[in-house]
Amino acid sequence: MATADPAGVSHHGGPTGRSPTAAAVAGEAEAVAAAHRRLVAGLSRVIIGQEGVLDLLLMALFCKGHCILEGVPGLAKTLMISSLARLLSMRFSRIQFTPDLMPSDITGTEILQEDKSSGRRELRFVKGPVFANLVLADEINRTPPKTQAALLQAMQEYHVTVAGQSFDLPRTVFVLGTQYPIESEGTYPLPEAQLDRFMFKITVDYPSLADEIRVATSTTSRHDTDLEPVLGESDIIRIQEVVRDVIVAEPVASYAVRLARATRPGDPAASADVRRWRSWGAGPRACQALLLGAKARALLDGRPNASFEDIRGVAKPVLRHRLVASFTAESEGVSTDSIIDSLLDTLPE
Repeated sequence: MATADPAGVSHHGGPTGRSPTAAAVAGEAEAVAAAHRRLVAGLSRVIIGQEGVLDLLLMALFCKGHCILEGVPGLAKTLMISSLARLLSMRFSRIQFTPDLMPSDITGTEILQEDKSSGRRELRFVKGPVFANLVLADEINRTPPKTQAALLQAMQEYHVTVAGQSFDLPRTVFVLGTQYPIESEGTYPLPEAQLDRFMFKITVDYPSLADEIRVATSTTSRHDTDLEPVLGESDIIRIQEVVRDVIVAEPVASYAVRLARATRPGDPAASADVRRWRSWGAGPRACQALLLGAKARALLDGRPNASFEDIRGVAKPVLRHRLVASFTAESEGVSTDSIIDSLLDTLPE
């Protein structure tokens, strides 16, 4: 029997491991869609436009994934993420990445502390900013690889090891790294193998003319908005479980895998454009991200099954950071997004 909590996300009882019925998944999908509408409405009180970015962030969170956000300064990326944390009742932490940032500045460090009762000194671990629910790694490409690796290990393994002792991170830890598409001086670009561990790479673009007028007027007047939580940690964990129950038909799954394989220059299905303009394609992790992203996209829309359109809807954020450009592409200015568009136009369902 399903029980509903105040957030509107139902919880189904029953033996562990039993697959839910299609009707049960449909009911869950309707509840998630309702929560999604409330989240969009809440965030629209603070952020003007960028609904597509919010949807992708929610998809990644519900899939237990992490994101890279790329956009020029001043597009309210930090405000969007901190506001989302308030709507989701998540503890928010921001780390400004700099060239002198050390791994211990992220994970935490041991300090020598005196016990007042006994007078003895002992080492005590002080948790770093990664011990939060939503971690903003601002300008993640401004710190050396050793420090980048400390964050990536924590978000991949969901724990931190210091002096041989392991400390668990929150179950809903969600890492968002930001970087700018301009000013590459003094940066340490993430290697492809580390970029592959991010589920999505999201491009945050300039707002439309109408939205930018609203931004300019609202931010230069008296404007204070209180955001009330829409979902809690237990709701997020439940939705992360429901995502796995969304139905994917075999042809849809096949399409996702064929799409990922078509990005590999050495694959027989690769087009002439891919062979010319890409030196490396997406790996098996991209197939998983395409399917999970499509499932989450269907849930946000209130549907219990993923479609071909859902695969296409998440193709760019899943693939754009997993395709390595060839020298020819870089010299001719051929973008990765244009290659993905070409694949989506030509690959048959």
